[in-house]
Amino acid sequence: MSNSVKKFRQKFWNLEHWVIIAIALGIYDVIAVNASYALALWVRFDCKISMIPVEYMKAFLMFAPFYTVACIAIFYFCRLYKSIWRFASYNELIYTVAATCFTFIVQLVGTIVFVKRMPISYYLFGIIIQFILVLGIRFSYRFILLIRSRNKKLSTSTRVMLIGAGNAGQMLLRDSLRQDEHGGVICCIIDDNPNKWGRYVDGVLVVGGRDSILDNVKKYDINKIYLAIPSASMSDKKEILDICQESGCEVKTLGNLYEVANRVVTVSELKNISVNDLLGREPIRTDLDEVFQFIRDKVILVTGGGGSIGSELCRQIAAHRPKQLIILDIYENNAYDIEHELLDNFPGLNLKVLIGSVRDSRLVNEVFKTYRPQIVYHAAAHKHVPLMETSPNEAIKNNTIGTYKCAFAAMVYGCERFVLISTDKAVNPTNIMGASKRLCEMVIQCFDSKIKQNKAHEIPNIYTHDGEFEVDVDYSNVKTEYVAVRFGNVLGSNGSVIPLFKKQIEKGGPVTVTHPDIIRYFMTIPEAVSLVLLAGTYANGGEIFVLDMGSPMKIDTLARNLIRLSGLQPDVDIKIQYVGLRPGEKLFEEKLMAEEGLRKTDNDLIHIGSTIPFDEDEFISNLQELVDKAYNNDDNIREFVAKMVNTYHPNSKGNKQVYEELLKESSECNEH
Repeated sequence: MSNSVKKFRQKFWNLEHWVIIAIALGIYDVIAVNASYALALWVRFDCKISMIPVEYMKAFLMFAPFYTVACIAIFYFCRLYKSIWRFASYNELIYTVAATCFTFIVQLVGTIVFVKRMPISYYLFGIIIQFILVLGIRFSYRFILLIRSRNKKLSTSTRVMLIGAGNAGQMLLRDSLRQDEHGGVICCIIDDNPNKWGRYVDGVLVVGGRDSILDNVKKYDINKIYLAIPSASMSDKKEILDICQESGCEVKTLGNLYEVANRVVTVSELKNISVNDLLGREPIRTDLDEVFQFIRDKVILVTGGGGSIGSELCRQIAAHRPKQLIILDIYENNAYDIEHELLDNFPGLNLKVLIGSVRDSRLVNEVFKTYRPQIVYHAAAHKHVPLMETSPNEAIKNNTIGTYKCAFAAMVYGCERFVLISTDKAVNPTNIMGASKRLCEMVIQCFDSKIKQNKAHEIPNIYTHDGEFEVDVDYSNVKTEYVAVRFGNVLGSNGSVIPLFKKQIEKGGPVTVTHPDIIRYFMTIPEAVSLVLLAGTYANGGEIFVLDMGSPMKIDTLARNLIRLSGLQPDVDIKIQYVGLRPGEKLFEEKLMAEEGLRKTDNDLIHIGSTIPFDEDEFISNLQELVDKAYNNDDNIREFVAKMVNTYHPNSKGNKQVYEELLKESSECNEH
């Protein structure tokens, strides 16, 4: 082999890959454009070469070289040699159509003017065949890649069942077809409408209704389920989820109808099943017209406004056009987040965000003196039960004494209504956090009772440090009303068990449950807050409002459901580890003490607990001593709290009969 040939081959193989592809396409096009019109001539004369007149054959052969050069030039200027054909789309199709039109004009004009007019069918068949051959070779590459990709996805990717053949389901299906091999392949569709069974949506078969989910999971070897029925009721959704749990597949779902209405939804918007879905009840929707009238054009203070409950209070209050909203929180990051969220969503809101502690008498008094809030929602508190057990004095300082200082400032500076956010852990408390919140309720009841008896002057301004200033109080004009709102566990709140379970599942377990029989009441943050706002409008002073949170639920059942809906098996893929009750923790929470009864309000979900009488003067006297003990970090603070709260029984397991009744109620709820 000569050196010149070797150099040529070496130079050729060193060319860019796309250049080699372009040269190959050029060679193909030379053959294709000539073959197109040769075939057209052959078809025109009954597919017999012998029947083609000599003058037509000569004309074709004479014009072919000129036409070939013209086609290659036109194709080059129409970018048919520079496109990346694996990504060929609408633009490449337009360029191919344009090139075909230009070459058709060259063929038509060139033959008629310079050679010989050919039969009309020759021109028509020729350009059609040329278009098919030129376009086909280019787009066939992409089609082959798509087929190979789909086959690869079917063999190696997650196999998905789609539940819901409505608009949301169709959008998810089409979006999934655009995903890479890691996005999963939708193999079948479930829909309860029999009219859709046996029919196809974008090539995917609708195999049946919800009763056939388990059968088709096995038939199609499904390992993930997309639930795309945003309009489904909570009861229907829970029924479908209960079936999906038995499949062992990971389940993801879209938001509700309001979240996905009037827009395109994508696979990326699918989210893991939330505990809200597992509760199986419709969200509590309250008519907040009364709240709107109550808080509109008023100055409102939310303490602990950066926390889970406090921030949601701020969101709902901001939506009802207050005159001014003041947020007081000790944690600047949370305060910063809610400040910017509110300013983004409510540009006209008169908002003031302050950093400080409710334990600081000077700060609290300065806030009330400067802004003169008319309504206070007191959400600032330490709420973590085990942590407070190790720091009992801090629970008293922040919860009880902080509440007292805010309540006193509210009285001094003419606040109309003071709403305490309490907890069901204040009922027969077995932990210092619950006991501290019960003391908060007693503070509220004491303030309200003294004011109603015109004895507001008997309420002392309790100092926690020497040298704190006295305040001038016009006791003859005190009209502040004090109420408490009590509810149980809030889904998704800071420190709640659900985020912990999800993190543990993501890490591969184990999921830690304190006790197999522990049960809790649950409510979502927006539900709880809307009822708090509504309860605040019903207040006449001194009440403890109790929110109806439905039936309790076993934490163990909750954990197992979350594991199953993550596509895993409890005690197989993810171990459940029982770690024992934590210090101060009860197997169950009560909403009312045995001595209390319930009175109805205009809202079936809000009740009023009858107050338990106590010696208010003795309570105030003991409270001053409690302050001294807490700030001296007394090791025996629990014993003194038990003296003030006679229902506080440290390390008590609670009332066995009440527990058995709650456990039975929970079991019946879980069965249904």
